[in-house]
Amino acid sequence: MIQTQLPANSKFIDSLSKMMNSPPSKTSAAKIFHSSWIDSPLGTMLAIADENALCLLEFTERKKLERKIEQLKKHTNSKIIQGKTKPIHSIEKELSLYFSGKCSDFNTPIQMMGTPFQRCVWEELCRIPTGETRSYREVAEAIGKPTGSRAVAQANGSNQLAIIIPCHRVINANGKLGGYGGGIHRKEWMLNHEKMLRKRTG
Repeated sequence: MIQTQLPANSKFIDSLSKMMNSPPSKTSAAKIFHSSWIDSPLGTMLAIADENALCLLEFTERKKLERKIEQLKKHTNSKIIQGKTKPIHSIEKELSLYFSGKCSDFNTPIQMMGTPFQRCVWEELCRIPTGETRSYREVAEAIGKPTGSRAVAQANGSNQLAIIIPCHRVINANGKLGGYGGGIHRKEWMLNHEKMLRKRTG
């Protein structure tokens, strides 16, 4: 299931490859990140990491993915090259276990690149148990910002570590799924998958 070769006949992924391999603005101070394509039952994903932590994991059809990559390069003054690091090897194995229904825990080191508020929201998302959901209001209340539902939704949408930081577990207060940058069909699939996983593991 896990495939790390560049998928064939994909102009979009080709364009991502060219963009990631473009030089940073200040080569002398550049940080090097490695990137790898990961195939999953829900489509191709892109993983980007340095030697210590994973900093991006997204479906390649993710809205505004190119902007996220450009922001990453600009924020870190980095160059992104194709290849694997220990965190990428780790997330490949953990995603395989996740999609096969054997495990939902992720222990790959991650680096949350965001504002203090965004990181606060993302940390709260990681506390939502597998097989459960929370509304934006419930997340806002949990972090002590009861009127901050809209800000929580914005932070949720800025998450760049799909599945690991489970923004897909946040839904509307009326029980409807709400939005998901990676595609609502993926959100629905993961929520159903995690409910079955929870029943199986108890």
